[in-house]
Amino acid sequence: MCLRLLIACLSLTAFAAEPGLVRSEFIFETNPVPSCHATTIVEARDGTLVAAWFAGEAEGKPDVSIWTARQVDGKWSVPVKVAEGIQPDGKRIPCWNPVLFQPKEGPLQLYYKIGPNPVEWWGVLRLSEDNGKTWGAARRLPEGILGPIKNKPVQLKDGTILSGSSAEGLKVGPSWQIHFERSRDCGLTWEKVAVEQPATGPASIQPSILFLRDGGLMSVGRTKNAKVFSTVSNDQGTTWSKVDLADLPNPNSGTDAVTLKDGRHLLIYNHTAKGRSPLNLAISKDGVRWDAALVLETEPKAEFSYPAIIQTADGLVHATYTWKRKLAKHVIIDPSKIVARPMEGAAWPK
Repeated sequence: MCLRLLIACLSLTAFAAEPGLVRSEFIFETNPVPSCHATTIVEARDGTLVAAWFAGEAEGKPDVSIWTARQVDGKWSVPVKVAEGIQPDGKRIPCWNPVLFQPKEGPLQLYYKIGPNPVEWWGVLRLSEDNGKTWGAARRLPEGILGPIKNKPVQLKDGTILSGSSAEGLKVGPSWQIHFERSRDCGLTWEKVAVEQPATGPASIQPSILFLRDGGLMSVGRTKNAKVFSTVSNDQGTTWSKVDLADLPNPNSGTDAVTLKDGRHLLIYNHTAKGRSPLNLAISKDGVRWDAALVLETEPKAEFSYPAIIQTADGLVHATYTWKRKLAKHVIIDPSKIVARPMEGAAWPK
């Protein structure tokens, strides 16, 4: 406990010069299992923050399960295991990449994957009627529908849920390809939307969805091509432009993004050509030109990865991410106090 508090104090001291950073903390102080990864966070209907991640011996091991915690009165609850990959025949298969989503109507949704690997996994959905305290039975998503693959869906004005998804290990075109999944009935049924990706790439996965000022949508995410990908829709996600590369580095590591209430966009990602440190926050008015906003982690050769980011009803921004594959970290940001700066170097000026 003392060590964790010391780390937290040192982190806050290091961030003192970072305008906009309100708080940095671990979701849990002691991990009941050796490893954790792939956090997600949501504001439930009652205002409670709910976080989830997968954890076990190590990524891809049979014991890897989905865990959650709730923040009540500013304090995170003890983590609870809520989903496992045990099959009807008793065989245990790992769980992957939980995604929490609160639609405008209906219960809180928890999507995740079960499978021996990302090529063979399938999508699963569980619902909570009490803001993440308890969860209903697991329901496998329809054949060909994987659900949100890492990052949160968005809900359009007409109520349609639009989810960014992707497939890996494909034989035609890039081995990694993004697609989108749309539901007009709050997740009961889905339709798949393909995205044009030339045979030469980029190899892209894990889309996040942004709302552009002109009414269009933009998606950004992870690639094997050293840069973040970008694609645009002018018809509310029915069709998308050819996948292209944005002018931001990506070391084959997960990203997430959110459009703020004031129309600006935030992207949380590793601003480096190699490795998963530093972990950075960039800001943009149009999704095309990005400026430096915050440096969240800088320790060399460490891993700070697979972030999630949301804006809550009070206007604050909450982000979670993997901390060295051992713990899950939560930061609170006041976007009104962010100072945009030109990008210089891997971690930007501090």
